[in-house]
Amino acid sequence: MPEEKKSVLEGFKAFLMRGNVIDLAVAVVIGAAFTAVVNSLVKGVINPIVGAFGTKDLDRYRSCLKGPCETNAAGDVVRGIPILWGSVLSAVLTFLITAAVVYFLMVLPMSRYLAHKAAKERREEEAHAEVEATEIELLREIRDALVAQRNDAVELVAKRNGAGETPRVSESERR
Repeated sequence: MPEEKKSVLEGFKAFLMRGNVIDLAVAVVIGAAFTAVVNSLVKGVINPIVGAFGTKDLDRYRSCLKGPCETNAAGDVVRGIPILWGSVLSAVLTFLITAAVVYFLMVLPMSRYLAHKAAKERREEEAHAEVEATEIELLREIRDALVAQRNDAVELVAKRNGAGETPRVSESERR
């Protein structure tokens, strides 16, 4: 039984030490820090710009669905059904800013890097294919020269022996 627990613990350790898990943990930490930056950007820059046209806080933008909305001194709705479209707008802006930054700072450079790497690999493969084609052509020439040399040797032996007809190596025998 202790042997089984040891193997489970070793398996768990191997799982944790795999590159994917560590990369994912780093991405979560960076994502959390990045979210804080984007939220402060929306609250510190975007909200005041929108506030120039109305309320400084997007969360205060709302519409009343049923009847006039009444709030108490604390800002809680006492009567009516409020639609808080300002908080939705704030969340959408936060999402768009986050998506734009991730795309332009991470996705676009990585896709360009991968495209450059793929093009380089294609060029290397084409060069390798050219070298292989040259080698194959050279091997064919060597084969043909050896076959011609063999045929010449067979003819020479046949002439010395006085035979009239000399055996030739056919195309199928060459291959």
